[in-house]
Amino acid sequence: MQRSTSAKWQDRIPGFYTLLVISAVLRVVLILYSEWHDAHSMVKYTDIDYRVFSDAARFVLYPDLQGNVAKGPLAPLFFTVGDPYTRKTYRYTPLLAILLLPNEWLHPSFGKYLFATCDLINGALIYQILMLHILPHTKSLAQDVSAKNSKRFMHARATLLAATHLLNPFVFTISTRGSSEAILCTFALLTLFYALERRQNAAAIMLGLSAHWKIYPIIYGVSCVSAITLQQVNGKGRDFVYLRRLVGRQVLCFALLSAGTFIILGAICYAMWGYPFLYEAYIYHTDRRDHRHNFSPYFYLIYLTDSSSGGTSADLSIWRQLLRSPFTSLIPQLTLSLGTGLVLGQLSAGLPFVWFVQTFTFVLFNRVCTSQYFIWYTLFIPLLVPHINLSWKKWVMCGAVWMGTQALWLAEAYKLEFLGENVFFGLWVRSLVYVVGHTWVLGAIISGYTPFISCNQHTQERLT
Repeated sequence: MQRSTSAKWQDRIPGFYTLLVISAVLRVVLILYSEWHDAHSMVKYTDIDYRVFSDAARFVLYPDLQGNVAKGPLAPLFFTVGDPYTRKTYRYTPLLAILLLPNEWLHPSFGKYLFATCDLINGALIYQILMLHILPHTKSLAQDVSAKNSKRFMHARATLLAATHLLNPFVFTISTRGSSEAILCTFALLTLFYALERRQNAAAIMLGLSAHWKIYPIIYGVSCVSAITLQQVNGKGRDFVYLRRLVGRQVLCFALLSAGTFIILGAICYAMWGYPFLYEAYIYHTDRRDHRHNFSPYFYLIYLTDSSSGGTSADLSIWRQLLRSPFTSLIPQLTLSLGTGLVLGQLSAGLPFVWFVQTFTFVLFNRVCTSQYFIWYTLFIPLLVPHINLSWKKWVMCGAVWMGTQALWLAEAYKLEFLGENVFFGLWVRSLVYVVGHTWVLGAIISGYTPFISCNQHTQERLT
């Protein structure tokens, strides 16, 4: 009777390709709506960043005689190309502007369709990772692996979990409004997929590409190295062998290949666009000061130190210079994100879980944090659910705290941004509440996580 009920439940779940079609139609409708909405409303649906991307692509495509030419040392030797950094506030790799060149010669919404396509690719990658590397090693499935409906159950469950990403309003509104985060998510998931497949060279190349696109994925290198090392460690003397393998040939090859990819891409961009590329894509972010649009409690320190007297940094007291320094947040942030990658990586916790924890801590303690950053770690949640043992009440509580602390902050931020009220201190208090609340959510997920079943253990349970 129980299997019959389970089978009926599985039959009611549409196939994954049906889910993809529904997701694609939803995104096309929203993009078409965005064009109509922007033409008829003062408050635009399209994100301001998309206009920045589009303008940067236009500058690349149409160099002129007023200084809009690439300033790299090798640019004059090849062909005349424009400088995307002529567009103020464009602080991304030039490759993004190049990808959006069809915005000029094909259709202004091409970039949105590109980002939406990446959403669909991300859903497909989540589905594949679940089917190949997550669900087969889930304890509840391993115990019932001989059941005839286990394969059908896996397909149904993988489809449902992929749907939590593909049909997530937070995800499809970000891409259809014109944010490029979906491309970075594709690179991160491809890196994870290749790492789980033990295709280390492909994973290294994708990690280098991801770090070039946006620097933070470099933190995943620590857990990748731990995973490679643990694959070669068994039996007695495990700790000694682990340390020896940590500087072994495979680890060295992975590090050189990923770093080489990052350096080569950076060198090519520097050769064409020069110092503006280095500054806008990387250096600017190391010392970015944003006392608005920022969930991080550091925003208040930035506000107090930057608005003191209008003088230079040398005019500030030592403690103010210390608070103003990016190292105030960078040291604890990297200690936590890299430390968790190293420690959890040694415990064979599974790369999806390790990357989730690393990214969560990186975002939570970053000196600048906006809503778009949350997608960097929520991307991995569908891959964790099969291994998280929490009651539905605890899940609801986690969701309420995660969204509630953000809503509390946004309600106060509205007074600052739209009403012009001086609520900086109150907003800072709510930022502290945000950090405490999200830290509790992370702790709850970690406490409910059950490690993967190893292949050997899975085989033994099947035999018994």
